[in-house]
Amino acid sequence: MKKMFLLGSILFVLNVPFSFAQLNWKKADSSFAPLPSGMKVFLCKDSLNGRPFVAYYVEADLKNKKLDFTTQIGHGKRYTPSQYYANENQPYLVVNATFFSFNTNQNLNLVMKDGVLVAYNNPSLKSKNVDSFYYPTYGSIGITRHRKADVAWVFTDTTMRWPYAFQERPIVAKGATPDPSIQDLRTLDTWKWWRMRTAVGGGPVLLKDGDIFIPYREEQKFVNGENDRHPRTAMGYTESGKLIILVVQGRTPGVADGTTLKETAIILRDLGCLEALNLDGGGSSCMLVNGKETIKPSDKEGQRPVPAVFMIQKRK
Repeated sequence: MKKMFLLGSILFVLNVPFSFAQLNWKKADSSFAPLPSGMKVFLCKDSLNGRPFVAYYVEADLKNKKLDFTTQIGHGKRYTPSQYYANENQPYLVVNATFFSFNTNQNLNLVMKDGVLVAYNNPSLKSKNVDSFYYPTYGSIGITRHRKADVAWVFTDTTMRWPYAFQERPIVAKGATPDPSIQDLRTLDTWKWWRMRTAVGGGPVLLKDGDIFIPYREEQKFVNGENDRHPRTAMGYTESGKLIILVVQGRTPGVADGTTLKETAIILRDLGCLEALNLDGGGSSCMLVNGKETIKPSDKEGQRPVPAVFMIQKRK
């Protein structure tokens, strides 16, 4: 694969192979029937790098105009996926999305619904031991009104309708203000308005332009946790216009250990994804298909309430 590194303003590319034995995915539509045309469910109970592995993924045809790809937020509250399912007229699919604050229930990543930003990125992170702030550009996945998917690093400004999107790499920037504008990034990298109809953020990016590219430090996600295995939620898309939503079970000893981010990226690449993004995982990971759980959530209480979900529903 092509591995990219940032050092100052120089981008380094290194070819490093990553692979493991092909996973044995089985069609699981009958467990979640009835499903609409253009939507399929797959299950894998296998071994991954010598560890027990359980995962599901949904493949949905972005070109199927009978399917509506959308989002919902909790408007200051958190709800379980099953509560979203009941409140949103029983969508075909509900899956957790953004990272969030347990203290305030605030989404820490953008959410777009019907072309409107309904949640914004956390604008800055306080640098340790110094009086400055780090301005992350977080990975996000979006779908346009023409049903084209894209993964980009985005910067949001509450005074602007659209997010700023960087396609080549995340921007590394610091400054003195906790609420930066695009000028505070001080970058010469090309950006464009990210005119998505539907989008959710998370991070880090896992695949970009067909290659594994995981910028842990640049997005400030899981730094020094590259080898940690957890339950995962991730989303990507194929060149043929299929959306792939993956959930990996973990923290269930003897049943499923979870995956590293690199392993998650390889799985999505092997499923044909061109680009892919990690979403909130751990105890938040939960995907419902027709209201039924796929993986078993890792929290002992069951489904964790979250402030945002991604959904597939029947188009009105």
